[in-house]
Amino acid sequence: MNGSSLSAGALLLVVLIYFLVLFVISYLTSRKADTQTFFNANKKSPWLLVAFGMIGASLSGVTFISIPGVVGADGFNQSYSYLQTVLGYVLGYAFIALVLMPIYYKKNLISIYTYLEDRFGPYSYKMGTFYFFISRILGASFRLYIVVIVLHPFVLEPYNISFEMTTLITLLLIWFYTYKGGIKTVVWTDTLQTAMMLSAVVFSLWSITNALDVNAGGLFSKIKEADLSQVFFFEGGWSNPNYFFKHFLAGALIAIAMTGLNQDMMQKNLTCRDLPSAQKNVFVFSIILVIANIIFLTLGASLYVFAAESAMAMPEKTDLLYPTIAFEYMSPVVAITFLLGLIAAAYSSADSTLTSLTTSYCVDILGFQKKELPEESKRRTRLIVHITFTIILFLVIVIFDKVLSDAVINNLLKVAGYTYGPLLGLFFYGIFTKWSTYDRWVPVVALLSPLLTYVIDSNSAEWFGGVQFGHFILAVNGLITFCGLWILKAINSGQKK
Repeated sequence: MNGSSLSAGALLLVVLIYFLVLFVISYLTSRKADTQTFFNANKKSPWLLVAFGMIGASLSGVTFISIPGVVGADGFNQSYSYLQTVLGYVLGYAFIALVLMPIYYKKNLISIYTYLEDRFGPYSYKMGTFYFFISRILGASFRLYIVVIVLHPFVLEPYNISFEMTTLITLLLIWFYTYKGGIKTVVWTDTLQTAMMLSAVVFSLWSITNALDVNAGGLFSKIKEADLSQVFFFEGGWSNPNYFFKHFLAGALIAIAMTGLNQDMMQKNLTCRDLPSAQKNVFVFSIILVIANIIFLTLGASLYVFAAESAMAMPEKTDLLYPTIAFEYMSPVVAITFLLGLIAAAYSSADSTLTSLTTSYCVDILGFQKKELPEESKRRTRLIVHITFTIILFLVIVIFDKVLSDAVINNLLKVAGYTYGPLLGLFFYGIFTKWSTYDRWVPVVALLSPLLTYVIDSNSAEWFGGVQFGHFILAVNGLITFCGLWILKAINSGQKK
């Protein structure tokens, strides 16, 4: 075991220098910023900058830590099976670029959920916003939890700083560099953070290869010998958790829901000058994302090979495999690179989430776009909302620390299936049919759908001959919502007669 000789003090200094750079970017991008700048960067963001920055926001600290760990997680060989989901993402992003983006740009939306108000009415609109709040609060909390469980033991705990205080410090740093410039600042900081994250994972992979004393070909041979190289799983049908079509179709729907129906991700796209720029952004982003995930999975397989050959004790949580090797078995340079990559990955997602939550609440709930309010009044209200969501994220992360045991990527996608399902059903019903619905009762359908989905998911093996839906539960949830909206239409038509 080589072991990093870096002290907690040295690691803390690296973190502080990194945030100093973010604050400089924040200062430069937030000068003369107003509420419109906070919401959509005055629609002046270069599309290539947005595309590159979205990689970091999409991958996040969950991918940086959890994807490498999940290669051999849960007591069975998952290998590269996650790549099946990633390939499904490409289909989903094509749908976003060719179907959703034209709708958003034609209607000149700031919040994408105003589409639901135009299509169905105010109750559907508020329900869409509600599920966005739930999904993004939980999703951002998962992503930030990842960085805190690493920063705390390796950097701040030696100074007797508690997990709760580490969480608070992490959130305050985000708040300070986003509270003024909003999405304009986020577009630029995300670009830096994506570059840091991808550089870190490539350097880590190179370092692991050197530590194993092999070249690229030798590394893949070792991965194959360890039975960690399988990508496609066609055997076993729908009862196999790694079944190809389950992963691929779920990946397409996850991309549509977690990106195309997600104010956080779409807010960046809507800062582009026009629709063609936004579409180019999405297509370029999808290609880079596939390459990035292949690198992450290769790193994960390499970590398991290294752990086996080093006879190291596996950490209790697979999410800690990468940081344990980086900090305890690699050189100080690897440790520093890993730390910067982790922070960049986590913050590139969390900062935009905090901004988009604030935007959505101000536009969708408080009606900023419909009211003639003084700029100072908007700024003061926006500041209060920004602080409130920071506090909410803090409380959720602390709760996660008490209850989570599974790999975070599994928890994240599981929650997405329940929180994005109603959004998927609402948008698909609106886009692919010309039917109306009974708007006043839409909240009932949207709230019952996840409950029915949970019942089906819990009993699927018994009811459907061993079938396990896994991430495909998102499709089940969306279908239940879609059918529920059709039933409301039938009821409403019957009453009118």
